[in-house]
Amino acid sequence: MQFGIFSVSDITADPVTGKTPSEKQRIKDIVAIAKKTEEVGMDVFAIGEHHNPPFFSSSPTTTLAFIAAQTEKLILSTTTTLITTNDPVKIAEDFAMLQHLAEGRVDLVLGRGNTAPVYPWFGKNQQDSVDLTVENYNLLRRLWDEETVDWEGKFRTPLQNFTSTPRPLDGVAPFVWHGSIRTPQIAEIAAYYGDGFFANNIFWPKEHYQQLINLYRERYEHYGHGRADQAIVGLGGQFFIRRNSQDAKDEFRPYFDNAPVYGHGPSMEDFTDQTPLTVGSPAEMIDKTLTFQEAFGNYHRQLFLIDHAGLPLKTVLEQLDLFGEYVLPELRKELGHRTPPEHPEAPTHANRVAARAAKANAGNANA
Repeated sequence: MQFGIFSVSDITADPVTGKTPSEKQRIKDIVAIAKKTEEVGMDVFAIGEHHNPPFFSSSPTTTLAFIAAQTEKLILSTTTTLITTNDPVKIAEDFAMLQHLAEGRVDLVLGRGNTAPVYPWFGKNQQDSVDLTVENYNLLRRLWDEETVDWEGKFRTPLQNFTSTPRPLDGVAPFVWHGSIRTPQIAEIAAYYGDGFFANNIFWPKEHYQQLINLYRERYEHYGHGRADQAIVGLGGQFFIRRNSQDAKDEFRPYFDNAPVYGHGPSMEDFTDQTPLTVGSPAEMIDKTLTFQEAFGNYHRQLFLIDHAGLPLKTVLEQLDLFGEYVLPELRKELGHRTPPEHPEAPTHANRVAARAAKANAGNANA
């Protein structure tokens, strides 16, 4: 199991102090959070893509490349790379370049995003979002998998004798997760290609996401990539912990109540009952997180959101220290006991390169 942190890159006023960080400060803070993520022993740092206030992350690969230069082991990812409005050629180039700079510590989550105005900003129509996803991903795969591409589609100019550069590191493209919170077609695409499926299940009850994940698992097996229970699933989550449960609730409540996404809606208690959000002690955090496996089956990646809603950097770093000291070791131990030995490893560049080599060697032996 890979554990990590993700950020949606919001710039939100601190409801306790009334202060709003500048864009410059939030960008610097996100680098500090990523470095702390590695320091406490977590595996992944991911950031979203947005092109509108109050978010700052319009260029995730730039941010991740800067973080790559200051880390050694951390896998660098996105929580959404917009497959609908980005040119697949630019995605292929940007992530292959990042892959080389980070020595393979790169993957990405493709998604349609949740901001309708982004489509006309980039010359697209939201009504075409699913068709754009299918066509653009098909082209992206070819750009990574084929040296020379001749291609013609509906939504961009044709390509003739085109080679995307740089080529993927070691001939193995970055691993792709497909993110969806409501669209069955995305689960189908992930299953067809044998890619990962990331369900950022932080807003709705688990039953909604169980349907999507189960569909992905069934179709993954249907397409011959492995058993349904071995399909490559990632989940989202959120937490705010203190050593004392009531201290956590008291401290986080003003942030929850004023959060730009769920503030002024359900109570914090109702939201924690219905979603993965944990507000409490490390022990409560451990217990809640272990229920995810019970609800969704064995999975490969667990990401948490902790820097949203105006929380100051000092508090976020304290959260990571608490998680690394009290929560992470227990989750690794307990999930290690629970996960069957035949469950495949979470994808990394190294193990995917090794798998390709083993497949080639087996083919040569049978020739």
